[in-house]
Amino acid sequence: MTESLTGFQVISFESRLKDEAAGLLEKHGARVVAAPALRELPLTDIPEAKAFADAVCDGSLDALVLLTGVGTSLLLKAAATHRPRAELILGLSKLTLVCRGPKPSAALKPFGLRPSITVAEPNTWREVLAKLDSDWPVGGRRVAIQEYGVRNEELVSALSARGAIVVSLRVYTWALPEDTGPLKAAILKLVRGQAHVAMFTSALQIQHLLQVAQEIGLAAAVRRALNNEIVVASMGPITSEALEANGVRPDIVPGHPKLGHLILAIARRARGLWGNKRDRSAQSSASAMRGIGK
Repeated sequence: MTESLTGFQVISFESRLKDEAAGLLEKHGARVVAAPALRELPLTDIPEAKAFADAVCDGSLDALVLLTGVGTSLLLKAAATHRPRAELILGLSKLTLVCRGPKPSAALKPFGLRPSITVAEPNTWREVLAKLDSDWPVGGRRVAIQEYGVRNEELVSALSARGAIVVSLRVYTWALPEDTGPLKAAILKLVRGQAHVAMFTSALQIQHLLQVAQEIGLAAAVRRALNNEIVVASMGPITSEALEANGVRPDIVPGHPKLGHLILAIARRARGLWGNKRDRSAQSSASAMRGIGK
C-alpha cells in the first residue's frame, strides 16, 4: 500500500525532469525542494562528429553502442552536418546498433533506423557487456561507444579486454548549475535535519552535491546526515554504485530504474525508513552520552 508523504520534505537533485519529478512527488503529498545538481552542456562543435561520420560512411566501424537518447540524437545530428544524411543512414544501417534501453532506440526512429540489439533493464554497462557476449562477441571488431558526459571506463576496458577496437564518442558533458544557490540551500537543509528524503536520479548528482558541500566546508556533515538521518533514494544500480563510492548508503532502490518507480518506492517506504533511521540515530547518541558519563 502506498503511504502519504504529507508532511515530508523531499530534496530532488533532478535537472532535466525537475518539474515532472516535483509534480509526481507532490501528488503523494510531499513538499519538494528542487536543487538541480547538473547542467547539461551539449557540445555545439562535437570534435568526434566528422571522424565518426567518415568512419560510418567508409565502412570503418562494425558496431555502435548507444547509451543515452539525448546523446544518440546529438551524435547523429552532428554527423549529418559532415556527410549527406542519406549516405550516413545507409552506413548506419549496415552497423550493429546496440541500444542501452528504450531511449536510444526511440532516438533512432527519426533517422529511420532500428536497434540490432536492445539491452534489458537495469541497463548498466554490465548488461550491455553480457548481451554482447551472448549475441555478438566483439573480438577483433571495431566498436564505437556513444558516451554520456563521463567516460565509461569499465565498459571500454571490458570490451578492449575481449579484443574489440574501441572508439569513445563523447557528445555532451555535465557541469554544475550556473546558480548553485539552490544546491547550497539544500545542503543546509540536509545538515540541519530539515528534510526527510534525498532523491538521486543520476550518478553525477552525488559528486556535484559533495563538491559544493566541500567548498562550504560541509561535505563530512552531508555524508553523516545522509547515512544517519535522511532517507536516501537512488534511481538504480549505476546511481547506487556512485553513492556508495562516495560513502553514502542508499536506502531505497526501485526494482526498475525509472522515475515513476522511484517515486512510488519513496511513497511506499520513506516514512518507515525515516523513523527507523531516526530511532537508530537517537539510540547511538544516547549510547555515546552514557559512555561520556562513565
